[in-house]
Amino acid sequence: MDTTSGTSPLLTPARLAGIDLPNRLVIAPMTRNRAEPSGAASALMAEYYAQRASAGLVIAEASTPNAVGQTYPNIAALHRPEHVEGWRAVTRRVAEAGGRMFLQIQHGGRVGHPATSGLTPVAPSPVALPDTIHTPGGRQPAVTPREMDRADIDGTVADFAAAARRAVDAGFLGVEVHAANGYLLHQFLAPTTNRRRDAYGGAPRNRMRFVLEVVGAVVDEIGPDRVGVRVSPGNTSNGIAETADDIAALYPGLTERLDALGPAYLHVAFADPDSRVWKEIRSRWSRTLIGNPVLPAEGIPADGGRAAGERMLDAGADLVALGRPFLANPDLVERIRTGAPVNPVRDKYLMYVGGATGYTDYPAAAL
Repeated sequence: MDTTSGTSPLLTPARLAGIDLPNRLVIAPMTRNRAEPSGAASALMAEYYAQRASAGLVIAEASTPNAVGQTYPNIAALHRPEHVEGWRAVTRRVAEAGGRMFLQIQHGGRVGHPATSGLTPVAPSPVALPDTIHTPGGRQPAVTPREMDRADIDGTVADFAAAARRAVDAGFLGVEVHAANGYLLHQFLAPTTNRRRDAYGGAPRNRMRFVLEVVGAVVDEIGPDRVGVRVSPGNTSNGIAETADDIAALYPGLTERLDALGPAYLHVAFADPDSRVWKEIRSRWSRTLIGNPVLPAEGIPADGGRAAGERMLDAGADLVALGRPFLANPDLVERIRTGAPVNPVRDKYLMYVGGATGYTDYPAAAL
């Protein structure tokens, strides 16, 4: 495919469960640590997302469904009334700018710390994160999480459903259940973090049970057309380890069972369009499939991810999610349309420092 001239297929219209999208570019959810200490979305976040409203779909950053699920300081949440109000201000700004938004719901599981949440993290098994973790007082050694009992599991499923309802009340078109990147749901899927011997551990069909219960509860609460799911087979973020055999044994079956629940989309993070698992997922998923291609670890491509995105479309993706290219280029859609140079990412301000610098001050292209 020629990526140097002509209209990119990334810019063609699409539909997602009845929602008209002006293009096939999706802003991947990216933690930016700009929420208020209470977990409420800030005015700065409203500005950030409104700047990027030209994307076909904006998936807002991971928000916790309960207090124990908090990962890091200044992370958005969705379990109190002020959280709904904060996000409502964001969705209003984005809608005024012509955008469409989903919200990702994420529970950190073992990726959390009492210094941040005031609570001991919970997880499928008492296996600590093999690293230090960012807290309000700086990086600290991870603590061993408490193994979730059945009451914890049932309560967390209910918390995801309640957060989904709050998201709709806050003006989001839907939610994305985060089962990727080493957080709680991924911890249930991976055998190195899930060492349970009950109905939620052991065989792949048991390890996927919690994910299916969460997604099923969210679908029941707000309807399948308002629900997406994110997975990341083989992703090693946050100490996760999945072998090729683990991936082959779990993800095709998980895809089929998720598909039967009827969510609007499946979002594959760090997707390799040439991999066996991508092809297996595509063959088993009957609705919209979002591919999030792997980009260079440092910086972003000179084309803003256009070539990688078009490869994903060629491999069967319906939509393409990009992270850092949108982080540094609020007008990425227009830059891909015109071939304008892209802003580089300012690594110092990539995620965690707070404030407007490296967040809302990336300039639009001078056209």
